[in-house]
Amino acid sequence: MIVVVGLIVAFVLVLIFSNRATRACRWREYRVSGCDLRRRWHCVTCGAEVFTSDGTAPKVCHAPGRKRT
Repeated sequence: MIVVVGLIVAFVLVLIFSNRATRACRWREYRVSGCDLRRRWHCVTCGAEVFTSDGTAPKVCHAPGRKRT
């Protein structure tokens, strides 16, 4: 019983604290580019292409047709 309650609590916490702006985005780093200062990222879901200078995947969706609020 405790395990079931723990799983439900964990699921609710994931729903609350997950980033809704990138929920559907799946970022892949494009490593072939010759630029060492910036990293090129490509979203396989929406097709967006973004460059970042810190080397981490984008935190927001950059879909071409998506409305920004």
